[in-house]
Amino acid sequence: MTGAFVAPADAVPAVSVSYHSVVADAPSGSGTAAVAPGSLLGSIAGLSASAVPGFISAHRADLDRMLVTPPRAGDVSAVWRLLDPVKQAALVNEAPHVIGNLEGVPYAVRGTANALDLKRTIASTTERLTTENGKAVRLELERRLSTLDNVKKALTVKDGVKRTLVNLDTSDDARASIVVGDLSTARYVSVLVPGMYMSVGEQIVDWAKVAQNLHDQETAFLHRLLGPRSSGGTPGVAVVAWIGYQTPVLTNIGGTQLAMDGADSLERTLVGIQELRTENPPYLSVFAHSYGSTAALLALERKTVTVDALALMGSPGSDAQSVAELSVRDGNVFVGQAELDPIVHSAFFGSDPGSPSYGAQRMDVGGAVDPVTGQTLSGSSGHNEYFSAGTECMRNLAMIGIDQGGLVISSTGSSGAVVTAAER
Repeated sequence: MTGAFVAPADAVPAVSVSYHSVVADAPSGSGTAAVAPGSLLGSIAGLSASAVPGFISAHRADLDRMLVTPPRAGDVSAVWRLLDPVKQAALVNEAPHVIGNLEGVPYAVRGTANALDLKRTIASTTERLTTENGKAVRLELERRLSTLDNVKKALTVKDGVKRTLVNLDTSDDARASIVVGDLSTARYVSVLVPGMYMSVGEQIVDWAKVAQNLHDQETAFLHRLLGPRSSGGTPGVAVVAWIGYQTPVLTNIGGTQLAMDGADSLERTLVGIQELRTENPPYLSVFAHSYGSTAALLALERKTVTVDALALMGSPGSDAQSVAELSVRDGNVFVGQAELDPIVHSAFFGSDPGSPSYGAQRMDVGGAVDPVTGQTLSGSSGHNEYFSAGTECMRNLAMIGIDQGGLVISSTGSSGAVVTAAER
């Protein structure tokens, strides 16, 4: 659910800009509220630049609550464009945590805000450690600092490919999302959704490595497949290493509440991408593993956002009983199921996406020779090897991510397209 937090009328200065031309009120009963005149973000447009810091300070709690029930991404985007650069910069400086996590704010701006928030939080946590004597508090501060340091490490650029921190929540159940590539311009965008035991503190560095690996494979395949036929350069690729929800552990894996929370967060992420890319929409795919696949399925069952492709690995399913119940364009759903994975075919949460009746396309993950490159691809075994480098699974995901589903190696050991000598 989304909404807007409106400051009391007597606390909001008159706004000279007419917002009704760009932001419409939500339909009655829609469950959402538009960012209208008098909202916190909208009211800033009517302030002088010097008054912005004081206004933000006076309404800091209300701004923070915007992340609990956020405005719609399209409305945020419309209002953000009305703010002049000085006021935008003031918001980033005074409320980086809010701006860095608000869908509808440009990704470069969010990256700047989150980098600032990360730097400040590391500094303040380090300072507290120099004066704190309580053992329990020190342990918590050390754990938090370790998490923040790992986020910083995960932002290290590899091979000149930019990385942007587009989400950062440093609370007890930390959340973070790192984009490898340029999310604002990439023709192909893939979002990686993790399953259980994936915490920011322990796994964000490795998750960013997976995103980098997928980015590099997708880019390499585009170069190979397009070759001299490409005009204007090879289309860009962006991969989101997304840990946008609290993933479960053994003690709470049996319920779907965390999956529903993940679905809410993922839905906002996907809608945010599409709202910011209305003029140059990307080919948008979601690659989800384990419990994360249940979160992704729940998000796409709602029919509030549509993606171009969905791949599920080691999935315990959801209420949806077939591809037809998912908002995936042209039924473009793929399923990978490794040998010795105890989760596949379990239908633990209501369905088996790998069953013939579900209607998904089976992609092989057991190892093969790549018909495009001739490379020997290793197989995935058990529940946790789908994203390992050099696997057939990662190769197939790369093909799905660049809209080459016909080149996915199926469970029969062949791809659905003929590969020419030029493509080799």
